[in-house]
Amino acid sequence: MKRKSPQLDSTRVHARLLEPHEADLMVRFREENRHHLEQWEPRRRPEFFTEGFWQINLRLLLRDFRDGTSVCFSLLNTQENEVIGVCNYTNIIRGTFQSCHLGYAMSKQFEGQGLMYEALTLTNHYLFKEHGLHRIMAGYLPRNKRSGMLLDKLGFEKEGLARRYLKINGRWEDHVLTALIND
Repeated sequence: MKRKSPQLDSTRVHARLLEPHEADLMVRFREENRHHLEQWEPRRRPEFFTEGFWQINLRLLLRDFRDGTSVCFSLLNTQENEVIGVCNYTNIIRGTFQSCHLGYAMSKQFEGQGLMYEALTLTNHYLFKEHGLHRIMAGYLPRNKRSGMLLDKLGFEKEGLARRYLKINGRWEDHVLTALIND
């Protein structure tokens, strides 16, 4: 099935897939938030912060979108000249599972304003409606209270604790597992 690249808008956030020629926007977001996000994400190699890396990566993300295996949104300001966050729906599995994993990150400068809630409300609805998914799964570090409160507010339900689940900033970290079900 050929899907049209989504462009989802609220009053304060535009969620869409970046094109390779917009790599500089992602580089700026990643560089400006390098230290802020390192406690929540895998260790990043130096090339992760380069335009060449993001030109290739954005091309691959568009391919994965066309193949139906992921939808990686960039969250942009209203002028669409700054990435303020990302939300990635990856590992989309079909068949009897009809599910995916959600990961997200917000620029330090825009935290606490309800923008990620606004964006995820739009993008979760899109994944359920346009992709026909049954379940969106998200994990968060137990110490990341802000993320736990966000997922709770969005209706995600806690399903358990996965010990040493993901390697975050060089360490295997426990994660609280949650899911949002499309009833």
